[in-house]
Amino acid sequence: MTIHIGAEPGDIAPTVLMPGDPYRAKWAAETFLQDVRCINKVRGMLGFTGNWHGHPVTIQGSGMGMPSLSIYANELIKDFDVQTLIRIGSCGGMQEHVGIRDVILAMTASTLSTPSRGIFKELNFAPCADYGLLAAAHKAAETKDVLTHVGGIYSSDVFYDERPDLNEQMVRHGILGVEMEAAELYNLAARYGRRALAVLTVSDHLITNEALPAEDREKSFGDMVEIALEAAFA
Repeated sequence: MTIHIGAEPGDIAPTVLMPGDPYRAKWAAETFLQDVRCINKVRGMLGFTGNWHGHPVTIQGSGMGMPSLSIYANELIKDFDVQTLIRIGSCGGMQEHVGIRDVILAMTASTLSTPSRGIFKELNFAPCADYGLLAAAHKAAETKDVLTHVGGIYSSDVFYDERPDLNEQMVRHGILGVEMEAAELYNLAARYGRRALAVLTVSDHLITNEALPAEDREKSFGDMVEIALEAAFA
C-alpha cells in the first residue's frame, strides 16, 4: 500500500495498462479481463486486477498530465515492482494522413517539460518506447482492421495550448499526435529499466477539427486495449 495506491502486496500484476480516465480503466477491465477485482479506490483513481488469457493484468488510472502519471508510475515501479507499463489513451492527430479512429504507437515522445526536467537539467533527453513492445504492438495491429501509425508524438504539459507556433513546428517535423502523459512514462521506464509503450487512439484532429463521436469511442478504444494486451504478452 502506498500514499496513492491502496493495493496490498500481490494485488498489482507485473503488467499494468494505464488509461488516464479511471472510468476507462473500469470499462477496460470489465470488458477484457476475467476474474476482475478492484484493487484501488484512493482519491477515486480506480485500479483493477484480473486475468487476460491466463496472464495477470492490472489496469490503473493515471489521471491527466505528466505530474499525475508520474505519481502512479513511480509507485507502481518502486513499491509494486511493475515491469511493463503501457499507456492506453486518446490523442489529437497532427498530420493530415492520420485519421480519426487511427491508432498511434508512440516510438518517441517530444515535450517542453516533464517532472524529470530537474534531473536532466540542461540535457534534452529523448525518451523512447521499448522496442520489443513497439514491434509486438505493430504486429498485433496488423491483424486488426484499424489503420496504425508508428512515430513520434508530442506530450504537452498543458491542455489549453496557446502556442500555435509550436504546433506548427510539431506538424512540420512529422509529429503524429499530441497527448499529455507518455514522455514522463518513457523517462521513468528508462530510469528504472522497465518496459513502456503508449498506444493511442486518435479521438480528435488539430488540423481537420474532426472529433470522434461519443457512440463510436468504445469500439475504437477497444482496438487499442487489445493491441496493448497482445503486445504485452507476445
